[in-house]
Amino acid sequence: MRNNVTEFILLGLTQDPEKQKILFVIFLVFYTATVLGNLLILVTIKTSPTLASPMYFFLTYLSIADSCFSTTTAPKLIVDNLSHKNTISFDECMIQLFALHFFGSVEIMVLVVMAYDRFVAICKPLHYSVIMNQRVCGILILLAWVGSFLHAIAQVIPILTVPFCGPNVIDHYFCDLQPLLRLGCMDTYVLNLLVVSNSGAVCSVSFVLLMISYSTILHSLRNHSAEGKRKALSTCSSHIIVVIIFFGPCIFIYTRPPTTFPLDKLVSVFYTIITPFLNPLIYTLRNAEVKNAVKKIIKRSCCSYDLKIY
Repeated sequence: MRNNVTEFILLGLTQDPEKQKILFVIFLVFYTATVLGNLLILVTIKTSPTLASPMYFFLTYLSIADSCFSTTTAPKLIVDNLSHKNTISFDECMIQLFALHFFGSVEIMVLVVMAYDRFVAICKPLHYSVIMNQRVCGILILLAWVGSFLHAIAQVIPILTVPFCGPNVIDHYFCDLQPLLRLGCMDTYVLNLLVVSNSGAVCSVSFVLLMISYSTILHSLRNHSAEGKRKALSTCSSHIIVVIIFFGPCIFIYTRPPTTFPLDKLVSVFYTIITPFLNPLIYTLRNAEVKNAVKKIIKRSCCSYDLKIY
């Protein structure tokens, strides 16, 4: 059957013009803060000699993934809230679908790598510099990117085999698997199970590994000093908060039978826009080293500005 659809119409979060204007302002603020916050983290880590450990090396890539992941949906959503006809071409839809799963998977895998880094640092401190050397860190990040690429390809290719002959209205604010498959001119039940189980497996397995890792870390803290416990808990609690607020919505969306609920769009907002916004706040406000480094950068910037004036 031929594919007669060249573009899709996105219904967005609401059809109310007044609410759309409010959402435009809200999401513009969130997206701008997300990009600036993650950019601040990148600049801070790159310019601060005290932030040269593997944990901050991985945090750099988490910030990159956050910015890119948010960019796959937020700009389009922001523009659509001021547009009268919210359309996306078939090719753009496929690109968005690929980017969403690619950068989302990168974020998941980097979080897993960061959990492993904390496990080695806290449970095997004497061997940390040997185990987490520069070469190993580079390989882990490379595997995260390659694995994410394979995951995204595995999600997009099945969609390309589905004929779309109408209708072309997607009850969502971006192109995602289940809303797209519902428009296919064929029985997509089995295909839906395959692609959703792919993402569901990535989310669920990663979440279980993360919980096991952090549970082991927390259990091992019994033998540490009070100061060591405080520092370890400060770092790990930040990571655990990120894991819960990111994986909760993902698991809700991708680990159930092929069906959609009205709540799905709101849940998607949480993990595509809110979580990337919260990550910079969590990692700066709950990490003393990052906070001190940020303060130094701000002071240097202020001093440079004052010198230019005088």
